[in-house]
This record gives sequence, C-alpha cells and structure tokens, in this order.
Amino acid sequence: KKGAKLAMRTSTAGADRRQLHFVRSRIDRDRFPDYPEDALAYRGGYERCGDDISTARDSFELESILACHPEAGTWIVDEAAFYDERIAYLIRNESDTRGLVFVLPTLVLNFRREIFNHTARLLLENATDVFPLSAYCEHDDCIADSLFTYRYYSVEGEECPALYFDPLIIIGGDRAKDDPREPNYCTRCDEHHYLPAKEYTFFTLKPLGEAASRGEIKPLLAELSAVAGDMERSRLYASLRRLHLDGEEPKPQNLAALKVPCIAEKALCYLYAEQNLLSAEQLRRIAADLGLDRDYLSKRLADNRRPLEL
Repeated sequence: KKGAKLAMRTSTAGADRRQLHFVRSRIDRDRFPDYPEDALAYRGGYERCGDDISTARDSFELESILACHPEAGTWIVDEAAFYDERIAYLIRNESDTRGLVFVLPTLVLNFRREIFNHTARLLLENATDVFPLSAYCEHDDCIADSLFTYRYYSVEGEECPALYFDPLIIIGGDRAKDDPREPNYCTRCDEHHYLPAKEYTFFTLKPLGEAASRGEIKPLLAELSAVAGDMERSRLYASLRRLHLDGEEPKPQNLAALKVPCIAEKALCYLYAEQNLLSAEQLRRIAADLGLDRDYLSKRLADNRRPLEL
C-alpha cells in the first residue's frame, strides 16, 4: 500500500489520479437495454463498476458528474465522439485547472473512413497522446491488419455493404442482426472495405439537394422516386453499374448494396440531417409523395439528433 507522500504526488486540488471513474454514454441504454445500470459495455459482454460509473447524455451532464465526484482524478469517458463539441474544451479546461486525466476510448473514423465528426476532430486536436488500435480484417479470406470500421447489412444471408450516404449514426446493439434495416459492423482492411456510392453522393445526390434548397425540388423527387420504385431507372444504379460492373476491375459486391431496403429514406436523412439542404416541409412532402417508410425515417433522424414529426 502506497503512502501519503505518493498520494500528494498523484493529487491536484483534491482529485486523486489513482481513483478512476467511468462515464457511460446514455446511448448505451438504447443499445444494451438488458444490461445493469452500473454496466460498462464492451463487445461480448460488460463489467459492473458499482458506484464508479455514471451515465451522461452530453457535455453539460458530464460537467455535473465531474462536480459530483471531485475526488476522482482519472476519468474514462466511453464513446466520447458521440458527445457535443463542447466536451473537448470541458476536458481540456478540467485537465489544465485540476490536473485531471481523461482516457477517451472512441471511434476516430466512421464507416466512411472519414473523421467521425467535429467532436472527434476537436478531441484529436486537444489530445496529448493518441493510440490507434488495429485488428485483423474480419473478411473470411483475410488476416491483414485493419483500421477501418465496415458497415453492412444482411439480406437473406447475403452481405450487402452500406452506401456512402447511409445515416452517419445508427443507434443499436453490438450483436449480429439479420434484419435488413439494421446494420452490422466488423473491421476490414482496405481491400475488403466496400463503400459504394461515394461518387454518386457528391456528383449527383448532393447537387440535387442543393437544387431543392433553391426551390427546384422536381429533379430530386424524380431521382428518389426511381430509387424507391424502379432502381434500374435511377442515376444511383447507373453510377454503381458503371463503376463496379462495367469497369476494368469489376467489384460486383458493391451492387449488393442496392438490395438493402429504405435507400430513398437514407438519402433524405443524409440531405436533411447531415447536409441541412432540405427544409422540414420538403422532407415531409417527399416522404408523403413517394409513400416512404415514415417510422424508419423518424428513427434515423432521431438517431442523428434531428428528430422530426412526420
């Protein structure tokens, strides 16, 4: 047992860095509803932490938790990238003024292989140390090093990669799912990380959304009508066919993405929740005119913090 002198060296303003406190994201309550209140979830199970764990929705709740546990000097904040951007400066200020240590296990890259969001970018900018973790590629025929999160759907047992404009955040458990509306995740290397429709997103979908934001909604409505009702007439299908079937190095796996349901709903979510190109009234009109799945759309908008009554 260490003595009082060491405690003085590990303490600042009453906070002892030998005392740990875990902060669980409130999102986990939806992802793992069967887990105990004091559970710290991980892939394959959980650890119970007793009084040394709290749950926070945003940086303001985290700030209150910090104030309620002034004795804890080391804080492990799970899924920090899911918080608002303010968390990066809250953590920096608490570290500078009180000597607190923060450990932030979180995704840095999303399934698009891009910085997860503005929060992740700010956390990286303010971090003193960054430890990237890799794993083996989970493709059946590969054991290469993998740094990428791969999102896919299971449609009648077939692996169908997520399109680039798939909703950025989808709240759900970390277990395998057969529901074609709910995604699965694994780690993949560069070769086996399929991500169709990135070109389509920026060459076609986003410009259609920009035109709609100027009041020219008919071209977007026509494209989403084809996506929802006659995929082979859509510009999405033409783009994927040209790139992944008719090219010199065909990758037909990418075309399987078109077997996933609710693609038009995903496109609307992308344009409204991420790009802020559609008004609420435009989204409602398109969803009604095309007879889209309002329950699915409402859920995904809520996941991405843009809830809307449809």
